[in-house]
Amino acid sequence: MINLAYKDIRHSFVKFVVTAMGVGMLFGIVLIMIGVYRGMIIDAQVLLDDVGADIWIVQENTLGPFAESSRIHEDIKNTIRSNPDIAESAALAFLNIQVETPEGIKKRVYSIGYDPLGSIVPISRKRLVDGRLLEKSHYEIVVSDKLGFSTNDRIRLGRNIYTVVGITHGSVSSGGDPTVFVSLKDAQELQFLYSNARIHNDRARGMNVEADNHLVNAIVATLRPGSNAQALARDLKRWKHLGVYTATEQKDILTKNVIETASKQIGMFTAILIVVAIIIVALIIYTMTLEKIKEISILKLVGLPNRSITGMIVQETVVMGTFAFIFGNIFAHSIWEKFPKRVVLETPDAMKLFLIVIVASTLSSLFGVYKAIKADPRSAIGG
Repeated sequence: MINLAYKDIRHSFVKFVVTAMGVGMLFGIVLIMIGVYRGMIIDAQVLLDDVGADIWIVQENTLGPFAESSRIHEDIKNTIRSNPDIAESAALAFLNIQVETPEGIKKRVYSIGYDPLGSIVPISRKRLVDGRLLEKSHYEIVVSDKLGFSTNDRIRLGRNIYTVVGITHGSVSSGGDPTVFVSLKDAQELQFLYSNARIHNDRARGMNVEADNHLVNAIVATLRPGSNAQALARDLKRWKHLGVYTATEQKDILTKNVIETASKQIGMFTAILIVVAIIIVALIIYTMTLEKIKEISILKLVGLPNRSITGMIVQETVVMGTFAFIFGNIFAHSIWEKFPKRVVLETPDAMKLFLIVIVASTLSSLFGVYKAIKADPRSAIGG
């Protein structure tokens, strides 16, 4: 039995392939958008996983340093360390800053300050690809490889010059920005101390210019084996008047409060792109049906049943959707590394998109099927 869909595709093969490639680019962008969302979820958890803390202690009535502003006194780390459930505690300071790369380009980075001599280090050693961790209390910095620096390079931050002692790979903030690590004292100076000009102007105004540089954005702690993080968090909230979150709660805050709006926006764009791609496929199949309406009328005139004509149009649509998906997958995997933030392409996501494409392609073929069924066999006579 002759396959009409195969014959028709072969007849207009170049047009068919070019059209499928165009639609495939839309599907490729859909895969990239899904990958961006997956990347956002992973980025939101990178820093939390690297710190490895069981509880996060922040300013009362705030959601923590990633969701909103939080400032607490550094010495709280010593107060809570006296709790028998606490194994280790450390103070951390976070700040978004601009760093000038070796190429002279200003880039937004996320600065993390910690005590180099402390027991909690927010840098996973598996991410260190060159150099070493911080060892001094001043003027050393560990940077992300995305910034293009090498060890022993010098970077100006604020009023001081820092020497690059280490390079990390894959270390990012919850927003996907590259991270840099400095000592806690340097981070406090960057964030809480005024510039010389500010001090001079405030003194001229008769203002008190004594800034408290013993503030941090969060205290993190690890628990002793057998300790209950939820119970400890409730006690600290009640008696110390602090905001306390377990590691699980902090991850929920990041995924729900910090990136929820962005994820919804990506979801909307993804849905719109899928709808647009399917509409394009429907219009193309409808146009192709119109172009061969005379041939369809002749086939009906010689007795070809409607189910055969319907099968031809549905097969063409499904084949086009499949070709478009394959090209879109190739397109997505060829450009994903060019994006500035993490893109994660997963096979399950691609398979779900493929099922959507097949079902939607089948439904979109109904426009062409309707036109073909309505074709009058008598129009084949008389040209």
